[in-house]
Amino acid sequence: MYHILIVDDDKTNLSAAKNALSDAYKITAVTSGEQALKFLKNNVCDLILLDINMPDMDGFEVMDRIRANPERADIPIIFLTADNDPQTESRCLEKGAMDFIAKPFVLNVMLSRISRLLELEALRKDLAGQLEERTRHIKHIQEMMIMGMASMVESRDLSTGGHIKRTSMVVEIFAARLSRENPNLSKSFLEKVIRAAPMHDLGKIAVDDVILRKQAKFTPEEYTEMKKHSAEGARIVKQILEGIEEEEFVKIAVNVAHYHHEKWDGSGYPEGLSGEEIPIEARIMALADVFDALISKRCYKEAFPYTEAFEIIENSFGTHFDPQLGKIFLECRPQLEELYQNIT
Repeated sequence: MYHILIVDDDKTNLSAAKNALSDAYKITAVTSGEQALKFLKNNVCDLILLDINMPDMDGFEVMDRIRANPERADIPIIFLTADNDPQTESRCLEKGAMDFIAKPFVLNVMLSRISRLLELEALRKDLAGQLEERTRHIKHIQEMMIMGMASMVESRDLSTGGHIKRTSMVVEIFAARLSRENPNLSKSFLEKVIRAAPMHDLGKIAVDDVILRKQAKFTPEEYTEMKKHSAEGARIVKQILEGIEEEEFVKIAVNVAHYHHEKWDGSGYPEGLSGEEIPIEARIMALADVFDALISKRCYKEAFPYTEAFEIIENSFGTHFDPQLGKIFLECRPQLEELYQNIT
């Protein structure tokens, strides 16, 4: 049964509306905007019938305050008023009301409008649910494609097996710590950084196999070629995501791919950015990327012990890494050691 909240300071009108609707709907009736807001704080309804002309807080202010609450902002509202002024009706609709019912109520008209609106709202919710499900499905396919590409890159790179998966888990641990330590980084932002992490090395798909599969240190010429993967990765990520993902996520993912080899002192690549010129998402990725490289065995080196790896990172604060982010990264040591012990 649909639940309707009726808000009207006139008890006669309130009683008339309640009696007319109570056979078909669950009704909550209140006599002020304050009471309505108090009810909505802990309850939800399917429709609000809202009187405009009330003392203390008129219907327009009540509506503004309801719309300011994200959890209640979508509840449809029909305004009730004895004022038949066209400007009032126009203002109601401009405010976002779904309809306008004049008082005194014409019972059949009121019932018809309420029934029609609730049917439309049910249809809207159904379509929104279908769209959300399709969007989730598309994003899942997209993420599987990205992971497939990342795995393909990794299968060609003989020196970094499992790097993408491990760095993604490191970023997740780091992001959890950052959410507690840095209030300027929103949960939504950090979730996007975690999602972007597996894409950081996609540009290696454009690197020649001879270089990518080499089991020794690169020559200067080979290293120059390898460094192109960051800019190429940004191009690929943008091409994959643009037009499908929201703009903020595209920007974060592109920055992670493009700038995760930049260094705090400006000696990194591809642009030689320094300090806070480097997007923070790339500074986060840089710590995870280097940490995994240090404690993983490569064809040209043995894995560093944890203590030595963390010392190298700490000694690179202000040169390679953002000092503030770096300090927070070091606080993740127990979780990071546990992670690598479980996956090796």
